[in-house]
Amino acid sequence: MADFPKGFLWGAASASYQIEGGVNEGGRGRSIWDVFAHTPGRIKNDDTGDVACDSYHRWREDIQLIKDMGLGAYRFSVAWPRIAPKGNTDWNQPGFDYCDGIVNALLEAGIEPWVTLYHWDLPQALEAKGGWQNPETAHVFAAYAEKMAEHFKGRVRRWITLNEPQCFIGMGCGSGEHAPGLTLTGAAYKACWRNARLAHVLAADAIHRADQSSQVGLSSTGNV
Repeated sequence: MADFPKGFLWGAASASYQIEGGVNEGGRGRSIWDVFAHTPGRIKNDDTGDVACDSYHRWREDIQLIKDMGLGAYRFSVAWPRIAPKGNTDWNQPGFDYCDGIVNALLEAGIEPWVTLYHWDLPQALEAKGGWQNPETAHVFAAYAEKMAEHFKGRVRRWITLNEPQCFIGMGCGSGEHAPGLTLTGAAYKACWRNARLAHVLAADAIHRADQSSQVGLSSTGNV
């Protein structure tokens, strides 16, 4: 059996669209995955995340399961459209309330929250303006990241900006297998990569402005 270093942290992880459901509740806006999943033929069996694991209503049970397993951390993603339904800075208070409940309950259970800001569910309002092809998306993402870091200062210290750009750009904007289902090439495809990288850099700077104690990274299983 492998020996793990002192302080090694065991945890669980999830992604908003994959577990939450409640897509029309709490002021949440539409995401590119809502549109993609409801496009006939895109998803096997035409399944959607409308209900998923119903974690939007059952997150207390989820946290109890994590506690029962003796895990010390929970990495979950915030659904960007819950916080910014229109993709801008018209913040949605019920979205913060939902996240507050999760973070506070984790801390009370002795579980450290690790928060992912983007696990592929781009607000559809931003996709309508060009999505990751548009550099403005990177700047709006940074504003969202700063707002989240300000709101959770003192409660959340570990932040992941983007989850697997090689998937949401490579498969979402290149091969078309994932939302939003684009098959871009050339300059348009390169712009998506450039803007995703810019989004990470701007968001990391914004989070550190809001809370210098924060630790910030991105999640990737390949070259970014």
